[in-house]
Amino acid sequence: MSLKLFAAALLTGALLSGPATGAEEASRVVVRDPYLELRSGPGRGYPVLQVVDRGGSVELLRRRTDWIKVDTESGRSGWVHRNQLERTLTPTGESVEIPGPTPAKRVEHRWEVGLATGDFEGASVVSATAAYGLTRTLFLRMDASHLLGDNSNGWLATAGISHLFAPQWRVSPFVSLGGGAVHIAPKSTIVKPDDRTDTTAYAGIGLRGYLTNRFLLQLEYRSFVVFTSRDDNEEITEWTVGFNYFF
Repeated sequence: MSLKLFAAALLTGALLSGPATGAEEASRVVVRDPYLELRSGPGRGYPVLQVVDRGGSVELLRRRTDWIKVDTESGRSGWVHRNQLERTLTPTGESVEIPGPTPAKRVEHRWEVGLATGDFEGASVVSATAAYGLTRTLFLRMDASHLLGDNSNGWLATAGISHLFAPQWRVSPFVSLGGGAVHIAPKSTIVKPDDRTDTTAYAGIGLRGYLTNRFLLQLEYRSFVVFTSRDDNEEITEWTVGFNYFF
């Protein structure tokens, strides 16, 4: 198995323990650092179970976000962070590269797409999102939403700017500003009210965190001001939760 195939297999979780084969040899790496720490779970909060000294080897089993489960030569299992594994060697002396963006490279992506659902002043909302990174902290963002209420349906289209406070963190707060248009179509059949299309502006705040190498979980609260033709502006709140895919 080539190094590229080995990396792809690790990413999909296809490397499993079993009888000695060429694939098993390809999944075994040699410790180059003074030691390699094996933890009881995929996180720094888990205790260290064992330390593998320089020159020892471990077999890569499967991956969970930035943590990889490994087996030692003595048969003990533990979890190792990708940063340590990227400083190991394959049996042929090649450097090990773990596929997927590292925490440092997460800030370098430019495009995001996503889906979200939530509440828009009592109506259910389903949204599709696309965003483009102007810088590491500023994203140009567009949302198209379908509104489903008991008394009316409608759509909402917005465009704006989102600012990330700490894009390199696994969980980062953000704020957003923008505007757009909202269309409301009442369901009444006795006295048919007129459909309405009004302009709107919003300000929002939220949290987003990395679930895997390519997926984000995003929570957001937005406050809208709807500029109606009746000279009587409306204030509407929205909260959503959704998943973003970045590339």
